[in-house]
Formats: sequence, structure tokens, C-alpha cells
Amino acid sequence: MASIFSRIVAGEIPCHKVAESEAFLAFLDIMPLAKGHTLVIPKREVDRIWDLEPAEFGDLHRFSQQVALAIEATVPCQRVGQAVIGLEVPHAHIHLIPLNRVADINFERPKLQVTPEELAATAAALRAAFDAR
Repeated sequence: MASIFSRIVAGEIPCHKVAESEAFLAFLDIMPLAKGHTLVIPKREVDRIWDLEPAEFGDLHRFSQQVALAIEATVPCQRVGQAVIGLEVPHAHIHLIPLNRVADINFERPKLQVTPEELAATAAALRAAFDAR
């Protein structure tokens, strides 16, 4: 069975897209730790990030860097943190999370409750910043 992320890539499940290339997709986490919390995935389904081919691993991080810079340009924060956990979905992914303190990247704390309209507005602002790069 395809992962939920592969189903998003295939268009079977909608997402709030931030950026896309031929090989990668960035979209907002629907249960974010902070406004602008974005997931970056390879479109090719790969379970663990360490299973990516070396060139693909590097390209994923270069794409993530561009997304993180768009987040920094859009969401007030001191930094954009990066986390790779890999337990939630069996599809390699990077969390990009706007940070103002270390606790902002604690995955055990309650998630934000955001409306689809808030997600859509945030995604549109992030897309504009990404496209302007």
C-alpha cells in the first residue's frame, strides 16, 4: 500500500503545497508545531531518508534549504529548524519548523489547531516567497 505521502504526490489526497520540483514536494503539515511547519519529501517513495541515493539525498537537502529560506522570509521566527524522525509515516521526509525557542521543535507538545483557510493563506505566502527566490 502506498504511503499517505505517495497518495498526496499522486493527487489522491489534497495538500497545501508550498513548493514542487520534478523530484520533490513541500507542503504544510496539517497538525503543525508552529505556523509554517512544512514537510519536504521525495516524490519517489522511500521508507528511510538514509535509503535515498547519495545524489538524491543531497538534492533533497538543497530543495529543503530553498523552502526553509522561504519560510524565514515569510514567518516571523529566529530560525527554521530541521528534524528527520521517520516514525510517523514510512516515507522519507524532513520537517522544517519555524523556531523561536528550543521547545518549538518538541514533537510531544500539543499541535496547533489551524483551519483550512489559515493553511491555504500560509501556503500561498510561502509559495510566493519560494517563487521569488
